[in-house]
Amino acid sequence: MPTFDIVSEINKVEVANAVDNANRELATRFDFRGVEASFKLVDETVEIIGEGEFQLKQMMDILRNSCVKRGVDTKSLDMQSVDRTGKLHKQKIVFQEGIDQATAKKIVKLIKDAKMKVQTAIQGEKLRVTGKKRDDLQQVMQLVKSADLDQPFQFENFRD
Repeated sequence: MPTFDIVSEINKVEVANAVDNANRELATRFDFRGVEASFKLVDETVEIIGEGEFQLKQMMDILRNSCVKRGVDTKSLDMQSVDRTGKLHKQKIVFQEGIDQATAKKIVKLIKDAKMKVQTAIQGEKLRVTGKKRDDLQQVMQLVKSADLDQPFQFENFRD
């Protein structure tokens, strides 16, 4: 029986490259000359440091553009609240990986409501979809891609 897995992962190398590109662009921008502003990558978290909230918004746009150029889906960005320490403003941005229980249940419900002839099983942070026909699995892929679930999904382990 054909099967495949639905996962949500990011390429950590491309995230590191996007942060490096954002730092380079920040160094060349005229409006950030003489200003204390930087991007720091720690594990799967990017810390944005700037002197004001307006600068943080501009820096967020720079990071988004760098992510798009490097092929990292910006739906995986989860922005935390802004912390103020002295004259500096800090904001953490977490890259979401894995499918949480609530999102997995939404996907299963979406597939069941479409009345497709497939079985879906939640296996930790991924979903296994099994069906009799390859065409049914491809329809499930299109259904998940078209659904707006605020998270990027990839399809792997396709076996016939």
